Amino acid sequence: MGQAIRIIGIDPGLRNMGWGVIETLGNSLRFVASGTVRSDGKADLASRLCQLHDGLADVLHQHRPDEAAVEVTFVNKDATATLKLGQARGIAMLVPARAGLAVAEYAPNAVKKSVIGVGHGDKKQIQMMLKVLMPRASFESDDAADALAIAICHAHNRVGEAQRRALLKAV
Repeated sequence: MGQAIRIIGIDPGLRNMGWGVIETLGNSLRFVASGTVRSDGKADLASRLCQLHDGLADVLHQHRPDEAAVEVTFVNKDATATLKLGQARGIAMLVPARAGLAVAEYAPNAVKKSVIGVGHGDKKQIQMMLKVLMPRASFESDDAADALAIAICHAHNRVGEAQRRALLKAV
């Protein structure tokens, strides 16, 4: 039947970076762990990015995922907030890449469609479906729940994503 694949989903954020680890084997999903890496809002930006980096690196070391998925973030409120979020997203992509993992990216609507069946929905709908898909799942924050949803999205799309990466390498 094969071997289970361990996936970490990461919901980037400068204050709170959610993470969720699942295992997938065939069509089955199994909850492993979830949590939130937090940065000190009173610290300077460089220190906060270091806190996120070190915290996420610890999570990867502890849970040893095989693949990673990160949500693509869109913020239009102001340029400064968008830039800071982009830097946090860079950490979310850098840490697993430095650990040798392939990192897939998914738009928020794709994540929602994978979990709740439609591209638009609220956090309560996502959390309810997480409990249906993985009854043992627990999450301490909305960010951790979103990260689990990102991991599930990748579990549903990973074969197509792997084929796309292989094609890009061949070109």
